Amino acid sequence: MQRTSNWKRTLYRWLGITNEPTVKVYHGYGRPDLLIIQGHVLQLSPLKHTTTRRNVLANTFALLRLFVTRPYSHATVQLQGQLSDTPVQVRTDKDGFFRLQYTPVHPFPPGWHQVDVALMTGPTPNDTVMATGSGLVCVPHMTQYACVSDIDDTFLISHSATVLKRLGVLLTQNAYSRKPFRDVVKHYQLLAYAGTEQHAPNAFFYVSSSEWNLYEYIMTFSRENGLPSGIYLLNQLKRLHQVMKSGQNKHATKFTRIARLLEVYPELKFILLGDDTQEDPAIYASLVGHFPDQIICVYLRRVYAAHQAQTQTFIDQIESAGVSCCYFTHSDEAIRHSQQIGLVAAS
Repeated sequence: MQRTSNWKRTLYRWLGITNEPTVKVYHGYGRPDLLIIQGHVLQLSPLKHTTTRRNVLANTFALLRLFVTRPYSHATVQLQGQLSDTPVQVRTDKDGFFRLQYTPVHPFPPGWHQVDVALMTGPTPNDTVMATGSGLVCVPHMTQYACVSDIDDTFLISHSATVLKRLGVLLTQNAYSRKPFRDVVKHYQLLAYAGTEQHAPNAFFYVSSSEWNLYEYIMTFSRENGLPSGIYLLNQLKRLHQVMKSGQNKHATKFTRIARLLEVYPELKFILLGDDTQEDPAIYASLVGHFPDQIICVYLRRVYAAHQAQTQTFIDQIESAGVSCCYFTHSDEAIRHSQQIGLVAAS
């Protein structure tokens, strides 16, 4: 039995996969008095892997590995360290996903803080730690603005409106070879410091229909291209047989994820950034309807000609609520709009 186990472990390692319990902790967010940490516990998962090769087979294999997962369902996870008066525990759902929400003993100052989460053998204090994972939680500076951005076809060229084109890009390129739209990084960096100082950037939240499988991939792309550091709120984990459906469903939960942010930070004015390939115009118009006083402007990238008439209908709804909206083709247009409404200084 041990020989079989070792053989399996060797094969998995060769494939860049681990069958040991793994705790993945994503960037969390909160306020001094409230922290929210999310992650997955997996029984089977890809090891961290970096490839910069422009080789189609290597990139295809690297991408498919991200969908080789087996969730650790209904497991107990616990926040480590003296961060709360009582142990902070929660059970994972059927997909191995967990969301820890708690009030710390001492208020957290603005900035990024490390947190550790442990997989336990059970829910009592004497239970054994099976695996641990570390992540970061961001307490935003209480500046004037916060930004919520979609990912695919908003700053990352993805061809989301066409399933085969999207898959073609995912399977043949990697996080180092893919490109952002021209000047989009410049716009985002300007927004990160709109109305604030260098030491206290505005918070950035990246909310997407892309799956949690792509978390490290998207993080790598963002870091390599100089996008503002932020919190990523992605969609339900998918398995290997669901790769063909990557990024193509669960858009409805996006409204809920963004609405939760507006409720956590009622004192901030939000800037929403998206595109017209999928559901962003409808979701953002609905958010403006529910939170008209918290949303200061909406940016929608013009990508998909077939959706332009419908998108204009949602833009009319947004503007009739008194919220400025910019429907643009190139990011330099969005930059000029930000300058015109006084968000950023004219260059």
